[in-house]
Amino acid sequence: MPRTPKRLHGPALVSNAAATKYTTPAATKTIVRHIHGYNPGASLNLTISIGADAAATRIFDARPIPTGEFDHFCYYALEATEIIQAFASVNNQMTLAIGGDECTLG
Repeated sequence: MPRTPKRLHGPALVSNAAATKYTTPAATKTIVRHIHGYNPGASLNLTISIGADAAATRIFDARPIPTGEFDHFCYYALEATEIIQAFASVNNQMTLAIGGDECTLG
């Protein structure tokens, strides 16, 4: 299974409504390895989910993000067509980038 390291999302601003940041392509599995955020303003809360946003799918649930940068090194396996959604408590203040590997099946 060939793996392709790549930027999966961003860097791009995060809105204050749940929005899809990445969709795993068909016939592919994705490993999310790194989530990076930069918040140049006042503290805010960040929510990220794997799948449609709901309490049961959140990996961050209103996580406080102070001014500055944060890095979350991880290993989340996503199946074909699974999505990552994110939103912040302040609209278009924070920048989010997601990196990982796409693994083509077949």
